[in-house]
Amino acid sequence: MTDDFDSETTAIENRSDFVQWAIERSRAIVADQGGNLALAARDMSDEQIAETANALGQAIVDALLEVFDGLISDA
Repeated sequence: MTDDFDSETTAIENRSDFVQWAIERSRAIVADQGGNLALAARDMSDEQIAETANALGQAIVDALLEVFDGLISDA
């Protein structure tokens, strides 16, 4: 992933912080990956749809692992 969140660190100290992080991260993922998926669907290219859907899924997994790793390192 090549978005602004790669180099940014966010402190998550409570549920509200986590909610805010999740909202901002979701917006970034959709902005970065969602458009590509929509274009692939419009073009009806099964191969491109699969590729962009996998990229979207990987971005979601990366975001979840990012926050999980932060929680583990704080423990």
